[in-house]
Formats: sequence, C-alpha cells, structure tokens
Amino acid sequence: MNNGAPRFAADLAHLPTSAHGPRATTWWGTLGFILIEATGFALAAAAYFYLMGQTETWPPGQSPPDWLWGTLQLVLMLASLWPNWWTDRVAHADDLRKVRIGLVVMSAVGLLTLVVRAFEFGALNCRWDDNAYGSMVWVLLGLHAVHLITDVGDTLVLTVLMFTKHVEPRRFTDVTDNCVYWNFVVAAWVPLWALLYVVPRLV
Repeated sequence: MNNGAPRFAADLAHLPTSAHGPRATTWWGTLGFILIEATGFALAAAAYFYLMGQTETWPPGQSPPDWLWGTLQLVLMLASLWPNWWTDRVAHADDLRKVRIGLVVMSAVGLLTLVVRAFEFGALNCRWDDNAYGSMVWVLLGLHAVHLITDVGDTLVLTVLMFTKHVEPRRFTDVTDNCVYWNFVVAAWVPLWALLYVVPRLV
C-alpha cells in the first residue's frame, strides 16, 4: 500500500549508455576542469604583469627567452589542431580503426611537444631562483608543462585501451573529451607564448 503516493516506473533499457558533448557528464567535468585551470593561468599572468610593473626594466638585467623552441612549440601545437579535430570527428562516428590512427598520431605529437618543452626550459636565459622574473617565467612554463603531461598521459592511456578488448561505446566519448581538453591546452599556449616571448621585447 503506497498511501496515495505517486509511483514512477519506466523501462530505460532503450536509452544509450554513452553520449558525446553536453549530453555526457564527463563533458561537463572536462569543462569544469578547463574553467578552473584557465583561472589559474589568468592569476599567474596577473602576477607576471604586477611584477613587471614593479621594475624599470623587464626582464631585469637579463635577456628574454630565446625565440626558437617556444615558437617551434607554438607552430607544432597549432598544427596539431587538425589531426585532433579529425580524431574528434571519427570518434563521434565510433569508427574504431580511424580512432586508433588518430590517437597514435596525437600520442606522437604529444610526446614531441614534451621534448620541445624540455629544450624550451633550457632556453629561458634565467633560473627559477634568479629573481621574481625568473620565478614567474618558470611558473608559467611549468604550469603549461603540467597540462601537456596530463593530456599526453591521458592520450597514451586511451590509445592503449583502444587496442585492447576493453573497447566500448563510452571509450569513444572519452576520446572526444580528450580532444576538447587538447584544444584548451593549445589555446592556453597562444597567450602564454606572447607573454613569455613577445611582451619582454616590447617593454
């Protein structure tokens, strides 16, 4: 006896077990991460500008970072947007063979960006403990390096999973979310590159 309380019952077996974009909870989680991390970048950039305003010369008695590795990183990451977009599209189509190709390509690109980043740290023309400028440069580049490592690690794991028996519909959703995050990592590097390499040469 339910004492007049309404009862709701429905067969949900026909509903899909995974979805792409805003219909998926993981997509909203990824978006939340992006918003939080973008705020972190903004706060670090604000600290950089604050410190720049406290000194007459910027960098203070040092040379700006060398152009080569940071600009190579910029070109590489912008070029990666096309294979990332393609991987996202074939993941939406649940095309396993093409998703595997896309993930292998993006894994290789991601590992290459880490190699370039290692050389980039060596071309900053400052140590992290030289002064406030050096500390901020290393913090900004280090923050972005952490995001690179995070996404590359995720991509490598997904690549391995897609070559195992554990492939299921929700894995394709994971791939599209990973592609969204990579777009953020690339988009974040554009203003950071300008901040690290262009701004010191303009002031």
